[in-house]
Amino acid sequence: MSSTNQFPKLHNAMWPGLVGKEPGTDHPPISLEHMLDLTVAASVNGVKFDGVDLFLFHPHTDPDASEDSLKRMADLIASKGLAVGSLVAPVWPGTVGDSSMGGPDQRARFVLAVKKACRIARIFNEHGVRQYGIIRMDSADSPAHWAEDPVGNNKKIAETFREAGVIAASHGERLAIEGEICWAGMHSWRHVAALLEEVGMPGTVGFQADLAHTYLYLLGYNAPEHALLQPGHTDEEFAAAYVQMTDVLRPWTIDFHVAQNDGSVHGTGSHDKTGRHCPADDVNGKLDITKCSGYWLEGAAKRGMQHVCWDGCMFPNATLENPHTWNTILAAMLKVREAHGWNA
Repeated sequence: MSSTNQFPKLHNAMWPGLVGKEPGTDHPPISLEHMLDLTVAASVNGVKFDGVDLFLFHPHTDPDASEDSLKRMADLIASKGLAVGSLVAPVWPGTVGDSSMGGPDQRARFVLAVKKACRIARIFNEHGVRQYGIIRMDSADSPAHWAEDPVGNNKKIAETFREAGVIAASHGERLAIEGEICWAGMHSWRHVAALLEEVGMPGTVGFQADLAHTYLYLLGYNAPEHALLQPGHTDEEFAAAYVQMTDVLRPWTIDFHVAQNDGSVHGTGSHDKTGRHCPADDVNGKLDITKCSGYWLEGAAKRGMQHVCWDGCMFPNATLENPHTWNTILAAMLKVREAHGWNA
C-alpha cells in the first residue's frame, strides 16, 4: 500500500503509554523510548510513521527540564527518524495546571502550564525536530462541576483560554481544545462550539477532533439534549448527523486524531470515563475510519494542518506492545491519506 499524497504526515501518540496507566499494576506506564521504538517498528509496504505527538509531563517529559535536556530528547526522537508534531500541555490538577474555571490561583496555574508548553515547543522548533502541530489543552474540570453554573463557568473557561491564547500567539503557537465528553464545557458538540465562539480567537484557539470522542457527541452521552442519534440508528441517520456535527466544528478544527470507537465509554486509573478507543480493526468498531475522517479533513490544509495522529488511549499494555496493532493502525491511516490527503 502506498500513496502519492505527501500530506497529512502520519503520527503516533505517545500518551497512550501513560494515560490510565498505574505503577505496580498489570498496566504500568510505558516509557517514551519504548513507545518510540514501537512506533518505529511499524511498517506497511515500506511506509512508516512520520512522527509522534507528545505529552509534556512525567515520566515522559519534565515540564521544567533544562534546555539541554530537551535538546537531548529532541535528538533521541530525531535519531529514530521521527518528527514531533502536537504537544499536550499539562493543564490538569496534579500536574502543572489546575481548573480553567476555578479561582484565580487555579486559573493562573492553568495558564502557566500552557506557558511551559510554549517554551518546550520553542526549543523543539529551534532544534528542527518540530515544524508543525499545535498545543492541546482542555478545561481540566468535569461536566458535573460545570453544570452547577453553566453560564458563569463557560465565561471563566473562555477568559482563561483567551489568556492562554495570547501567550500562545506570542510564541507563534496555536491552541486546540480537546473535544471529549469528560471535559467541562466541551462535553457536547453544541457546548464546545459555543465555547469556541465565546473565546473568539479563531486564528489562535481552535478544536481538536478525535473520531472516537466525537462519535459520543452524536449519542449525547453527557448531554442528552444535544444527541443527534439514538441506539439502533440507520446508516442514513448516521451520515446526516455526522454532517450536521462536522459542519459546525470542522471550521474550528486544527488538529485531528484518527481512532476507532465501539460506542461505549471507558476509564482507567484517574482518567474519567470517555470514548473507548478500539484497535483499528476491532469487530465492534462503529466507525468507517476512512469515510469519517474525510468529513474532518475537508479543507484541512487551508486551516494549517500538516499531520494527523492516531490515538489509542487506554489500550491494554499487551495490545500496545503487539506489532500487529501498529501495522494495522498504520494501514488504516494510509487509507485516510490516500482518500483525503494532499500535496504541498
